[in-house]
Amino acid sequence: MTPATTILLALAVPLAGAVLIAAAHRAPNVRETITMITAGLLFLLVVSLTPLVLAGERPAVTLFEIMPGLALRFEVEPLGMLFGLIASGLWIVNSLYSIGYMRGNDEQHQTRFYVCFAGALASAIGIAFAGNLLTLFVCYEALTLITYPLVTHAGTDEARRSGRVYLGLLVGTSMVFLLVAIIWTWHLTGTIDFKPGGMFHGKAGNATLGALLALYVFGIGKAALMPFHRWLPAAMVAPVPVSALLHAVAVVKAGVFSVVKVVVYVFGVTEIAGLASVQWLPFVAGVTIIAASIVALRSDNLKRRLAYSTVSQLSYVILAVALLTPLSVIGAALHIVTHALGKITLFFAAGAIYTAAHKTEVSQLAGIGRRMPWTMSAFAVGALSLIGVPPAAGFVSKWFIMSGAAEGGHFVALAVLIASTLLNAAYFLPIVHAAFFRKPDEDDGARVHGEAPWPMVVAVILTAGATVAMFFFSELPLQLGRQLVATRL
Repeated sequence: MTPATTILLALAVPLAGAVLIAAAHRAPNVRETITMITAGLLFLLVVSLTPLVLAGERPAVTLFEIMPGLALRFEVEPLGMLFGLIASGLWIVNSLYSIGYMRGNDEQHQTRFYVCFAGALASAIGIAFAGNLLTLFVCYEALTLITYPLVTHAGTDEARRSGRVYLGLLVGTSMVFLLVAIIWTWHLTGTIDFKPGGMFHGKAGNATLGALLALYVFGIGKAALMPFHRWLPAAMVAPVPVSALLHAVAVVKAGVFSVVKVVVYVFGVTEIAGLASVQWLPFVAGVTIIAASIVALRSDNLKRRLAYSTVSQLSYVILAVALLTPLSVIGAALHIVTHALGKITLFFAAGAIYTAAHKTEVSQLAGIGRRMPWTMSAFAVGALSLIGVPPAAGFVSKWFIMSGAAEGGHFVALAVLIASTLLNAAYFLPIVHAAFFRKPDEDDGARVHGEAPWPMVVAVILTAGATVAMFFFSELPLQLGRQLVATRL
């Protein structure tokens, strides 16, 4: 099988899985078996491309050409390979978790849920393997539209209101800013193909590059940079597996991935390093990191706390790539992976707590670690990773980002990262302490419970284990990150 065929199959398999899932709507066991097989097959297809990319090859295929110079084209490069691996790999675990969650909570419209989930992964792989700006834009919009039914899954007035915020902000920013940036880039350069080192090379002045960067960064609303972040906490009305998809597997990762890809392959790290017109980006990212952390610290609702933690952690990636040093760019790529593992673990744990104990507030979690030791131990691992404590994966990416900040003399950014780390500890560690070292409230005995259904517990243990394993076995993402830096010139 040729690499081009593998790329096409990686795009087609989730779509075919969605059709088969819909056809099996009257047979839940068959439907969920199809989901698991589709997820596993997609992961194997993506993995099969990894040795080629590590060897320096860039597998590519053009689907069709709209007009000369405008084509739907896919090409696998190091950053896309990294995103493809994490998205397809976590889909397997999320599918297992979803089976336990959807059945354990007697959720309605389960077939629609699995169909949309498969479509979302097809869109995410399209974003990961996009070979030009047009393909990125089309798959980016497809991801927004296919996840809208997931956000409004409950069908309540609150869900519909949240869905309007979700759709309005993401489609609005992409149409008003991102599409304009792409057209402007095509006008200036005559191309929309991603190129190592960037597309401009003297074809645009400093002010123009600064304006274009603003259009791209704010147009990619999925990166949740303030002030275009409100869609993310609004989407918390969705079921927990959807929150995991939004926060860890596909949606927000598609956002920060797209920002990093634009900086590296549209602008070029070396091309814009030192330009005064782009120095605003680290400041905006830093403000988002601190402000979102403070909101998270003040939030009692567990999912809201995790949502604002996501807003903050995403801006780690934006800040890292904005520092424009080799180590920080590697750190940005690594943080896409480490945050995905840590955050999906935390959301899985939150969903398990809701399913088993029907608790949603941080203030309700005293002593819950005694009844749900596996779940809360996994939560502790995810929390330590996002704080950046070894031996959890988050330490690795934070180390590279901080080293990059020090390497470039960006000491304000370094101070922001240190302050954020302290805030992370302030809003995560009290949860862990209360769960294991505080007695349950007196009225907590009304509901006796243990762990959530076994698929949920297995899934959260797997992601927590992967979070620790990534600390010791991080060579693959490091190799891909180094390749990304090596081709940035």
